[in-house]
Amino acid sequence: MKLESSYITIHDVRLHACHGVMEQERKVGADYLVTLRVGFDVSRAMMTDNVSDTISYAELYELLLDEMHQPSALLEHVAGRIGRCVMEHFPRVSSVYVNVCKLNPPMGADCRGASVELHLINDKTQA
Repeated sequence: MKLESSYITIHDVRLHACHGVMEQERKVGADYLVTLRVGFDVSRAMMTDNVSDTISYAELYELLLDEMHQPSALLEHVAGRIGRCVMEHFPRVSSVYVNVCKLNPPMGADCRGASVELHLINDKTQA
């Protein structure tokens, strides 16, 4: 059996944070949904059943929270920081997909949210 690809994903983390171009958004904050999908070779963990052979999603969650609680003007900046932080803490990560969605954005539209989605490749793991 050969593993073609593997990911560790945290789906739709709901939290309150203070991001936005307008000063009021950075003061009052808004609700967000964040999805984080990390490309990582879990083949060793499949055999050993040992958490040290994988990435703990609890650790990923803590990194995500730390970055989300640092106010920024742009969701692009927040999502980029999350991706960079994951790759710095876990150098063997091959890719990071981040979706940061601001629920009920202040733009006068009746929509579920506005989001930024990034798919980042760790060029240090590419052959």
